[in-house]
Amino acid sequence: MAVKTSRFSIEKQGAELYVTDITARVNKEIDACGAEEGIVTVFVPGSTAGVTTIEYEPNLLSDLKAMLERITPSDAEYEHSKTWGENNGKSHLRASIVGPSASIPFAKGKMELGEWQQLVVMDFDTRPRRRDVLVSIVY
Repeated sequence: MAVKTSRFSIEKQGAELYVTDITARVNKEIDACGAEEGIVTVFVPGSTAGVTTIEYEPNLLSDLKAMLERITPSDAEYEHSKTWGENNGKSHLRASIVGPSASIPFAKGKMELGEWQQLVVMDFDTRPRRRDVLVSIVY
């Protein structure tokens, strides 16, 4: 058994929820290690971002944003704001719901995702920022 870990970064420009498809990038990392089968784990450090799978299409992304807004409204008061004076309590809660990582088996050098399933990073923070994405491949 071998393990290869790499990282890449993504940039979030605005304050809105940012969802980006990283499927091709992760498949590239799998290809670069030369493994045919194994498990890839994708992890985003930080407490205001998450990793999940979804059908990456505009209407479903709108539905996802609406669902998160119902669960953790942007205009609600969050106790976290009293701690640091930041207005990103909802960002932390949304990230905890989604979780910081996903593990996906791969075969023939590609992730075993469903036909309409993509791997995404979701940034919930209320400001622009750069995110590191760690990719750990076990084969």
